[in-house]
Order: sequence, then C-alpha cells, then structure tokens
Amino acid sequence: MLIQIVGAFIAIVAFSVVIETPKKFLGYCGLTGAAGWAVYLICNAHFGPIWANFISALVISLVSHLFARVLKTPVTIFLISGILTLVPGAAMYHTGYELFMGNMEAAASYLALTAQIAGVIALAIFIMDSVFQTLKKINKPEHPDKL
Repeated sequence: MLIQIVGAFIAIVAFSVVIETPKKFLGYCGLTGAAGWAVYLICNAHFGPIWANFISALVISLVSHLFARVLKTPVTIFLISGILTLVPGAAMYHTGYELFMGNMEAAASYLALTAQIAGVIALAIFIMDSVFQTLKKINKPEHPDKL
C-alpha cells in the first residue's frame, strides 16, 4: 500500500510538471493526490469502488481547498492534478474493449460503472465547493451600509 501511495505522489508530481504547475506547488499537488489515493485504497477494501471514489474525491477537494487558502492560490492548481488518480480510465478502456469484442452486456456494465464513478467524483467536488462557499458567506461580516 505504501508503494502505491508513493507511486501516486510521483505520478501526480510528474503530471503537474506536464501541465506546467508552478514549481513551488508541485509537492503540494503530489500530497493532494497521494492523500486521495491512500483514502481510496482504504475505502475500497471496505465500501467498494463507488463509495471509495466519492470519499477520496471529498478528501482531495478538501485538501485542495485548504492548500489554496493557505498558499493563496486557485483551488484548481491542486484539484486538477490531485483528482487524476481517481479518473475511471480503466473502466472506460474495458467499455471500449467489450464493445469492440461485441459483448454488449459487459460493455454496458463497464459504461455504467464509468458513469457512476465520474458522477460521484463530480458530486464530491460540488459538495466540498458548496461547503467552502457557505463557510465563506458565514464568516464574511455584513457591511453596515447594506441595510
């Protein structure tokens, strides 16, 4: 498990270099992806891939928001690279493979899995963004001239 987490860190840092993330943020991007992958590995053993993707996407989004606020930079710097480990590429590959082989039932099954994973990732990001937007509104003092 530790080897996979380190591998995720290295992969995310390499991807971040490719998408031209500023050098001072590369380690943070790697930590975001590694944290998400660690949560995924733990949750997948207990809850299955859908819930594991959802929970790990929540963690990645949370860590991305925290890094963005601490480092005063956009959330997307950490979120785009951090979420890479969760992208359902293997399920999409299997969908195409099964379609090519003429096995429509298996293709439909993999396509449904791909859509579910992509959906829960998007939902988790939306939920965490909503939480931070709500917290921002709560902590923002009312301007006395707007009465």
